Amino acid sequence: MNPTVSIIIPVYNAENTVGRCIDSILNQDYTDFELLLVNDGSADDSGAICDAYAARDSRIRVFHQANSGVSASRNLALDHAKGMYLQFLDSDDWITTDATGSLVQAMEDGPCDMVISDFYRVVGDRVSQKGDIEDDGILSREEYAARMMENPADFYYGVLWNKLYRRSIVEKHHLRMNPQISWCEDFMFNLEYIRHAEHFRAIQIPIYYYVKTKGSLASQSMSISKTVKMKLTVFEDYHRFFKAVLDDEEYEKCRLKIYRFLLDAAGDGSVPPAVMPNSRRLGDERMQVCPNAVAGEGALFDAFRERKLLDRYLETAALKNDLTLSDARLLLALWELDFQPTRQEAADFANLSRSAFSLSLQKLTARGLVKITDLRQEAGQTRRMDIAFPPAADPVLADLRDARKTYESTRLAALQPDEQARYSRLEKKIQAHIRDILQIG
Repeated sequence: MNPTVSIIIPVYNAENTVGRCIDSILNQDYTDFELLLVNDGSADDSGAICDAYAARDSRIRVFHQANSGVSASRNLALDHAKGMYLQFLDSDDWITTDATGSLVQAMEDGPCDMVISDFYRVVGDRVSQKGDIEDDGILSREEYAARMMENPADFYYGVLWNKLYRRSIVEKHHLRMNPQISWCEDFMFNLEYIRHAEHFRAIQIPIYYYVKTKGSLASQSMSISKTVKMKLTVFEDYHRFFKAVLDDEEYEKCRLKIYRFLLDAAGDGSVPPAVMPNSRRLGDERMQVCPNAVAGEGALFDAFRERKLLDRYLETAALKNDLTLSDARLLLALWELDFQPTRQEAADFANLSRSAFSLSLQKLTARGLVKITDLRQEAGQTRRMDIAFPPAADPVLADLRDARKTYESTRLAALQPDEQARYSRLEKKIQAHIRDILQIG
């Protein structure tokens, strides 16, 4: 049976980074993939590293070729890919544990031919999030092209590695990289793909760590005349793309925006700036788990692992909906409560301090995701809350419930179906006993 996703990585002299890249793929929560590594005539140990990984994991296939460039490497992998979808990485970058799963889920949630995601831009030990489309819905080709037109040379649109593609479209229209172009070759492929795709979706989940170590076009050993010729080819294809996507009237309205690409990309403008105003220390952008605590034994360690596993999936839903992890945890907790709690009870249930609970509740209320009505109580009684969820909360709660289901299925994934059934029966007995003890106390 063919895999759902073919993940493609060109590798050239990347012995110091390719292991990190491959490990990030093998550590994915999503496992139905094949990994195609193309060693492009590396002069270091990159090829041997790839072969060693392939010897340990049957999902990995390695191809060795004489140095031919990144486009030729990707084309070779495309010729051998078997997956329904295509995902690309560069060998000096890496992805989050929810990357492939998030892309596939977005692709399959509705009629969609391309998914585009936020990503992290890494400079040294600093990281910042990069995204552009804020709409969380299906876009037509014209709508997607309009957004691309607003930022014509934006890295977010031009690269391959923050997207998921349908291989059927690539094969039906014989789409491949142009080996003769070494500048914006990703963008050229995307333009051709977009012309044949119909539905697009953007997700606000940063899933890719992009490390700017590649040299710009100006730093490559290429003559000025060849550089100018190559850029003119790219500009002409960009211009021809919008002539094909837009009707004549719309094209004339947007002509100035289209020609902005010539200015924005003239100096390798598609490369993100090195200075990131919203940057943070690398490692602070996602939930971290203490390895020693994960490996520990005992009741507290068990509770810690359970909580962190749930947080791992809640975090993805939180990022998608522009919430903090605490906000997401509280919203799910409020939805699960089947009684009218006091504020202290609700904070305790959500595993938040009173101050964190109050701040998070204030944010959720301001977003229109929850409505709290304080109930009148008799003298001396603690005030209780009536909790309601406006319609705006429905899609967010759906994502949180999906995250909880993923947690529950992942938690039992190591068990066979009969073992899961027995475990569920025993777990119910254990939880009933714990309830009895706590209620007696």
